[in-house]
Parts: sequence; structure tokens; C-alpha cells
Amino acid sequence: MRAVVRVEERVAETPTTVTLRFRYEPDASPGQFVMVWLPDDDELPMSLSYTRGTLKGVTIKAMGETTRRSLGIAPGQRIGIRGPYGNCFDPTPRRILVVAGGSGSAVLAPAVEAARALGGEVTVALGATTAPELLFRERFEAMGARLVLATDDGSAGEKGFVTGPAERLLREGSFDAVWTCGPEVMMRKVVSAAGAVGLPVRCSVERHMKCALGMCDACALGPFHVCVDGPVFTDRQLASAEDFGRFHRDASGRRRPL
Repeated sequence: MRAVVRVEERVAETPTTVTLRFRYEPDASPGQFVMVWLPDDDELPMSLSYTRGTLKGVTIKAMGETTRRSLGIAPGQRIGIRGPYGNCFDPTPRRILVVAGGSGSAVLAPAVEAARALGGEVTVALGATTAPELLFRERFEAMGARLVLATDDGSAGEKGFVTGPAERLLREGSFDAVWTCGPEVMMRKVVSAAGAVGLPVRCSVERHMKCALGMCDACALGPFHVCVDGPVFTDRQLASAEDFGRFHRDASGRRRPL
């Protein structure tokens, strides 16, 4: 389905990130994404950061020219939405470790909500460059998740990358599953650490997506197209994707090292 929708709410989440809420009827599951058309600009893939009911949401971080301009969208303005696309997280594991880096919290937050609604115990290792950039910190706390923080500059939680506390939690804790989203280099380390203790991992992977239908090949990841085979992949699937955590594709489809 596609529709032009009115932006109902705009929330500044961090200095570089905003959430846009809009009414959109189709059902969506945590982990899925939509294609967002910004009038007079471009269409971009964005994970749904709010999936329940009709008041959906996307959370946008200023990364490139289009996303920087999108931060200026105000309530009352209209945007185009098509989707949702892709697969989703399974919320049924009882004890889950979530590893979120940067804007990765956008897709993981609704998945944690779904798991908590089923009575799951969730520990969130949340990382960012600095304390003000910790995305959805209060939202995770409100869900009743255990929160472990890490920042590159040490302004909140442990100093350093979030993979540090994540690896310690994996060694010391007792979990049934690991979910992660963030930079691919980070996720590759999480997959490796979880594999060392025999835990299954689900990774939400981001790639250039132009069609969301598996036709344009822009989001190729080894034998997969992220838009139709993902964006949520198992660790076993990613083991067959040589590019994961090592290479990405630029806007023209050329393979580039990470």
C-alpha cells in the first residue's frame, strides 16, 4: 500500500535525530521498514520506530543531504509512505540481549516493546558517540528493560564502543537470543561474540534500497537482497554473506570497503 500522509507529530529525540509520527492504516511488525517520499526531494527506506495501531512513526538521523533536510519537516506537512516491507523480529524468546548502536535503536525499540508485552526479560546495551545522542534511552527504561550504556567519549555509561559491555554481558549473563542493529562492523563483532557462547543472533541490516521489491539489486548482500530477504537476518544467513561487516555498496551499486 502507498499513501500521502500528514505528519501529526515531530519529536526531537537527539541533537541529530527526529521522529515523525503519521496515521497509516496497514499493519506492521517490529523490524519492517517503509519507503518514505519527501516531496520535491527523494524517497528513502526507513525502519518503523513505532508500529502499533495506526499512528506509525519513523526516526530519522541526519546522515546525508536528504536526511538533513528531512529534519526540518513540521507537523501538518505531508510525506509519501509505501509499505511496510521486509520481515520482522520474533518477540517470543524469554531472555533477550539487545545491542543497539547509534540510530539502530529506531528499529529495535518496537521489537523490545513486543517482547516485553509477552513477558520477556530484555537487557539493552545502548551505545552512541556521546550522552545526548543515546537514542530512546528513556523509552527503553519506560518499558522496564535493563539498560547498560556506553559512549565513545565516556559522557554516559562505559567509555568506548558498545561492543565492550555487550561482550561482557554475553560472558556473564544468561540469554536465549541476541538482537542487534547499528554499524555493520559493530554487528559483526556481536555475531562473533554471541557465536562464541552458542547464542542465535538476529541482525537488522541497512543497505541502499531503491525499489524495496528486490528488482534493482542496489541492496545486494552476498546471496541476499536486504529489502526482500531481510532486513532482519540470522547469524547463519550472514555467515554466507561475505560482504557483511566488510563491504557496502554506494548509491551507484559499487562495492566499497567499510
